[in-house]
Amino acid sequence: MPEKKHLVIIGAGFAGLRLARDLNNDPNFNITLVDKNNYHQFQPLLYQVATANLDASNISFPLRTIFRKSSNTRIRIAEVKRISPSQKQIETSVGDIPYDFLVIATGAATNYFGNANLQHFAFPMKSTTEALQLRNQLIQNIEKASLSTNPMQIESLLNIVVVGGGPTGIELSGALAEMKRHSLPWDYPELNFAAMKIYLLEGSSKVLGNMSGKSSARSRSYLEKMGVSVHTNTLVKDYDGERVLLQDGTSIASALVIWTAGIQGNAPAGLDSKYFAPGNRIRVNQWNQVDGKIFALGDGAYMESVEFPKGYPQLASVAIDQARNLAGNFKRAASGNAMLPYKYRNKGTMATVGRNKAVVDLPGPAFNLHGYPAWFIWMSVHLFLLMGFRNRIIVFINWVYQYLTRNQSLTLLFPFLSRKEQEGGAGHR
Repeated sequence: MPEKKHLVIIGAGFAGLRLARDLNNDPNFNITLVDKNNYHQFQPLLYQVATANLDASNISFPLRTIFRKSSNTRIRIAEVKRISPSQKQIETSVGDIPYDFLVIATGAATNYFGNANLQHFAFPMKSTTEALQLRNQLIQNIEKASLSTNPMQIESLLNIVVVGGGPTGIELSGALAEMKRHSLPWDYPELNFAAMKIYLLEGSSKVLGNMSGKSSARSRSYLEKMGVSVHTNTLVKDYDGERVLLQDGTSIASALVIWTAGIQGNAPAGLDSKYFAPGNRIRVNQWNQVDGKIFALGDGAYMESVEFPKGYPQLASVAIDQARNLAGNFKRAASGNAMLPYKYRNKGTMATVGRNKAVVDLPGPAFNLHGYPAWFIWMSVHLFLLMGFRNRIIVFINWVYQYLTRNQSLTLLFPFLSRKEQEGGAGHR
């Protein structure tokens, strides 16, 4: 690469942001980072925003602040409409942007598996906005229940169904159970929260399917002791906003269904269909290369290996490591050196269930942690990965306060956030 190249990165999630930061002020590249939001959001803690433990600003960091002293990185807040490989440009809501190299790091979106009713009525949780809307709906339902005299309506308004037994579903269910037990009875003494039921529905035979059997069993035991009704081998067939219809013909009355059961790649239009794998993920080679000057990283990239014939797991650690490897390869190419393939190194997996309750699987010889040690590791890792010193301090103070008081301090109701109200009550989409 004899002259300075223009690198365009779509997406400021873990992968896109890591790549831009590793190439920040590099003399061989001009970088344009494109995202529909002007901030980076820390997705692993979205469930704490949804359950009133953290404010949205605590897990978000402005992109322009990150690159304030950058000489080669520019931010463009825009929706990417289409990629044009033949013209080497992307079409966005603010105009066309040409590139020498393009990196697609657009992450993943919620997958409803083609069910229009679920997409219309169920609440996803893949962004800060969705987490706030979910929190708002949760509080709004409880407010309505406090005014109702109809037992069936109260039951529906209080019941919560979480679909999907992965880390997000586990963590969200645990946080809701703690909210039900320690916070809501003080705020709403007129309601009987013993009648409130939290259901966790998982289609496979166990929760936390990507973790060890020991961690899966332990997390399920934690949840059930906290009052969560866990159902495995249970598939959701439909939802009309009032009742959840299951595949076996039974149903659950609930005015709030949270969908965490599946994700799919979030790639922009324009790429040939031959580049896509199941789940709408973009096929890449061992250098994260799609074709020619186009690369893909993170949850939306599909890289096979002998150990992972269905692609590497869609984890933040994989996205960050792929970005670091690609940044190194860009630097090597600029110096005339050969690129190095990406090799996945398992750093372990973890999930928290609640106060002093978590599970951790460590790599190497099989080793599992649970309880307080696992919970402490989970808290420390997430606090370390959070962007910005100020955010870390605020989150730490919030966690200490909640640990000492068992109280959610952010149960604020903002009606303008309700998508049901915005769309005339027909549904939140």
